Amino acid sequence: MRYTITGDSLQFVNVQLDDNEEFQSVAGGMVYMTGNMAMDAKPKGGLLKGFGRSAASVPLVRFRPQGGPGIVGLGGSAPGKIADLDIGKGRWIVQKAGYLGSQTTVELRTEFQKKLNESFGREGLILQELSGSGMAFLAACGDFNTVDLKPGESYKVSTANALAWQGTVKYDVSSAGGAKAALFGGEGPFVTTLTGPGKIMIQSMALPRFAGVLAPCLPESR
Repeated sequence: MRYTITGDSLQFVNVQLDDNEEFQSVAGGMVYMTGNMAMDAKPKGGLLKGFGRSAASVPLVRFRPQGGPGIVGLGGSAPGKIADLDIGKGRWIVQKAGYLGSQTTVELRTEFQKKLNESFGREGLILQELSGSGMAFLAACGDFNTVDLKPGESYKVSTANALAWQGTVKYDVSSAGGAKAALFGGEGPFVTTLTGPGKIMIQSMALPRFAGVLAPCLPESR
């Protein structure tokens, strides 16, 4: 597999596969593909293990070229950047909305699931563990900042902005404070405390906040 990441604020990952290779992505991640690329959408056990019924209805899509090399291009669901992770160098914990696609040698399972509030959608907060080997791609909302935490060093990150972190990083999701902090602080009612050692990825924009900015501009349904 070969790939390039192109674009600026609305990036693509362009994946080239040989005819004996496969690639998987979330449903709706594909933007374009060559004519010889076959796709098959069905639930994959690794992703669905431990998920509730609402999450189990979302399949992975597998791509495989026929009769020679093929290309598939993927894009995120919101303006932002795409990050590449070599999972063979160590496991990562990723917000479910951040996973875009990966080689099929990457294994996915539910690491953590918690009901928070409506700002995180009906499923609440779902974290996935990416392990095994191969390349995986994350779609960040907005830009992202990577911080390499030293042992014992910690960051408190608005939970919706905590995109991913290495498996060596300890994490805890908790309330950001009292009602006044949630109402007037602007960071939302939950924070994720990340403690090193290991790298963490923070996205500059949160999907719930982005949706809230767009909502007043949308036409009202009658």
